[in-house]
Amino acid sequence: MPRKAARLVGVSLLGLAGVFVMIAAAGFGFRAYRQNLAAETLAIRSPNGVQEGAYVDIGGVKQWIQIRGEDRDNPVLLFVHGGPGGSSWPISSGWLPWEKHFTVVQWDQRGAGRTYGAAGEALAPSMTLERMTQDGVELAEYLRAHLHKDKIVLVGHSWGSFLGIHIAKQRPDLFYAYVGTGQMVGRTTFEKSFELAITHLQELAQSAGNSEALAELAPIAARPLMNPQNRLVADKWSKALALPSIESFRLAGPVPPLFMPDFSLRDWYNWRKGMAFSARYLRGREGPMFKRDVASLGLSFPIPMIFSEGDADYNTPSEPAEQLFNQITAPHKEFVRVHGGGHFIPFDRPDEFLAELMAHVMPFARDRGPT
Repeated sequence: MPRKAARLVGVSLLGLAGVFVMIAAAGFGFRAYRQNLAAETLAIRSPNGVQEGAYVDIGGVKQWIQIRGEDRDNPVLLFVHGGPGGSSWPISSGWLPWEKHFTVVQWDQRGAGRTYGAAGEALAPSMTLERMTQDGVELAEYLRAHLHKDKIVLVGHSWGSFLGIHIAKQRPDLFYAYVGTGQMVGRTTFEKSFELAITHLQELAQSAGNSEALAELAPIAARPLMNPQNRLVADKWSKALALPSIESFRLAGPVPPLFMPDFSLRDWYNWRKGMAFSARYLRGREGPMFKRDVASLGLSFPIPMIFSEGDADYNTPSEPAEQLFNQITAPHKEFVRVHGGGHFIPFDRPDEFLAELMAHVMPFARDRGPT
């Protein structure tokens, strides 16, 4: 009997494994089918269009870039992604309308996405703000030569706005304009975000009738210092009260990230690993976003400066960005307030963001080729 039972168990497990294999094969097949459909949806077919993806030698490292646009004569827009480490091209299908007016360049920064996948942990010693700023400068110079442009438009989101404004400050001659969205300015951004999070937690606790949470949050709300003890309390009640995460946003695009063409499961792995890897060196109390302040760069910029900020952004609140903006001097500057906009305006409101680009940036970006 034991031998017969063991045989039955073995046959059952084998059958179960077969079922799992069939389900997995069906899942992979469905994903491949959807990726083929997505490739058709996203294909650039115009005769003067550009659709490229390649590794480029930047700062001694092979760094991945994607270039897409319907007309090579259009201005070039370099998008500097956030995270840090949050490569944006897997979640950018909503930007198809942008590609009618701009040649859009996505860049997997040092430590992000495919760039991380190609080099891995060996990048660790070079994960500095200074090195990544120089990467951005070198990439802009490459794009000018490769796409035969005099200057390009620089757009930075979240961490990318912190890095992007450093790039713009170092080599303003490369850019028609700088656009920051979810603009980070340094420690004050984190402090304001923490203050707003405590206020939001109090509101959630009040709605839930949670007297314990209200009692623990009250002294922090009275003096919202972002010290380790207060952060522990905030983290505790963020989980208990289900404070919305930074990842809770709606993607406005025809292709969900899982079905983006030419984006393999290995790419998924490197995307997630790259974010964790980059955060280790660039985020937190020891990272440059916390220890550096944009104002220390100097507040004079010789190019147009546009900030596009959501008034419902609790991750990079608009108040510190507006304070910085008011101190900046530039030949032209505009602060665009997006009512009801959160942290991911380019992704969840791509058409509205494009309208802003057309109204506030395109007048400066008419390019007739290198001079």
